Amino acid sequence: MDSTRRGMMTGVGAAAAMAAIAPKAFAAWEPSERYPDPYVQHLDPAFNKYRLGLASVEKIAGGCRWNEGPVYFGDARCLLWSDIPNNRIMRWDEETGRVSIYRKPSNNANGNTRDRQGRLVSCEHDTRRVTRTNTTAHHGAADKFNGKPLNSPNDIVVKSDDSVWFTDPPFGILGQLRGPCGDARTADQRVSARQVRPAQRCDRRRQPAERARVLAR
Repeated sequence: MDSTRRGMMTGVGAAAAMAAIAPKAFAAWEPSERYPDPYVQHLDPAFNKYRLGLASVEKIAGGCRWNEGPVYFGDARCLLWSDIPNNRIMRWDEETGRVSIYRKPSNNANGNTRDRQGRLVSCEHDTRRVTRTNTTAHHGAADKFNGKPLNSPNDIVVKSDDSVWFTDPPFGILGQLRGPCGDARTADQRVSARQVRPAQRCDRRRQPAERARVLAR
């Protein structure tokens, strides 16, 4: 118990230190002209083997308020991500370096990923749903569990069996920064969701902030 508590306090202390240093560091950030990039640092020696000596930190976009949910489309050589408060999904083109708006409004989309068919799958705070986008349409894939609306789907990933896993915390609808205010009173009634037949995938007592749900293909 003591070691766990010490570890937690150490982590909290490190996070606080980084939060205090980060604004100054990013404000003074300039692209490095040499390799290895001094801005690429390891906090644990175990990660040394993953460091690429010729990789560097590169700024590809600006003018956003809160970026989350990056997803790379290798076949299109582009990167999509959510700028949540600005209610849009952005696109960066790898070949030209051009940054453009992919979707606006995005319904305050947060997490994004791709499914096994290559479609964009997104978590939307405003509509309180998970959506899929194919070449012709953008449509909802899940918006309720046990007849009640979801909270604010947040992070998302697609497993190798094509099932969609996502978290559903309430904070995306508790204030205006991430999306419109909503009613999160149904949070305690929902633990996990699966299309056709609900099945518990994550005990809320173990993970109270973000409870996982699974949506079958």
